[in-house]
Amino acid sequence: MITPATRSLMIIDDDDDLRTILADILTAQGFVVAAFAEARTALAALEDGQAPFLILLDLMMPGMSGWEFRAAQLENARLAPIPVVVVTAANVLSDGVRSLSDVEVLRKPFDLDMLLAVVNRYAAAAPTPR
Repeated sequence: MITPATRSLMIIDDDDDLRTILADILTAQGFVVAAFAEARTALAALEDGQAPFLILLDLMMPGMSGWEFRAAQLENARLAPIPVVVVTAANVLSDGVRSLSDVEVLRKPFDLDMLLAVVNRYAAAAPTPR
């Protein structure tokens, strides 16, 4: 198992505006943000680098979907422990995301204060890097 970087998180969302806004807001809150428009690129970065304490993941993306990303993440024993918060407009209950693993879900459009509370909760629970 890898130890996550305490203040590092990842955003995977193909919506350029939302991804940029979230990255700016979270950076202003003191987080180190790696933002990706494509799930496949994000997965490669995870496989090659330091683990974030949290992944914010959109589900409906071209190429590799969020569902496919999560399935690939869970298949990798090193990456599987990284928590994921799904941020999506998809109807996750009917689309079956819960069958992939336990994830927290924030529906778009979401309340920014709620998102910050969720991110801060995961940051507080993250193990301290060695």
